[in-house]
Amino acid sequence: MEKNIAISVKGLSVSYDRKMILSNIYLDIEPGKIYGVVGPNGAGKSTLFKAILGLIPLNSGNISILGKPINEQRKNVVYIPQKGEIDWQFPATVMDVVLMGRYPHKSIFQRINNQDRNIAKEALEDMGILALKDRQIGELSGGQQQRVFLARALCQGAEILLLDEPLVGVDITTEEKIVRLLKRMTEKGKTLLVVHHDLSKVHEYFDCVVLLNQRLVAYGETRKTFTDENIAKTYGSQLSVLHRAAHENEKR
Repeated sequence: MEKNIAISVKGLSVSYDRKMILSNIYLDIEPGKIYGVVGPNGAGKSTLFKAILGLIPLNSGNISILGKPINEQRKNVVYIPQKGEIDWQFPATVMDVVLMGRYPHKSIFQRINNQDRNIAKEALEDMGILALKDRQIGELSGGQQQRVFLARALCQGAEILLLDEPLVGVDITTEEKIVRLLKRMTEKGKTLLVVHHDLSKVHEYFDCVVLLNQRLVAYGETRKTFTDENIAKTYGSQLSVLHRAAHENEKR
């Protein structure tokens, strides 16, 4: 490889029931940066994550993680799905969830040991939630729940994190705290892809941006790529609705 690439996507196309969801995507994600993945509903953002994770069949194309297929890099990738996809009533404590990050490092008969528990405690401490370790995950606030999953990622020691709308349903103070935690992770060399819907925060939150609407409109450094022209190409007729919503939020 000419340069260090965390995720390389070449010629990716995906369809469901004969409907094309992603078409001919070429994308190189550089390590140690936080990327915002933005686009309208149905643009294929979650599908892109599932393709990277090897969870869905591809029509065409190939994807490599740190130069290797996903099957050889499972330990190095963490996926944090949308909140609606998680069963918050599952009888698991915060510590149980965070320790799940150790399972990719275990063979089938190996058990969690004291070393794993110490790694989990360190991750919880890093996220500022060690005091919550014995709480059931459904009892936590939205911001605390997101920190639990970030702690699980730290516990796993993954290099790459895929986060699908992690800031939905949290207040602005909690949102800013989570973003600071995410940026701290990139300072330690982690690579983050974050699906995000609030366009007003893109410049503030992300080093780079991926603009997606079934095809790749543009990607690169936020200040160069997140332009009015590219936003208009990405959102088309939905843009006026977004502008109205942003204006309403400003008036509140």
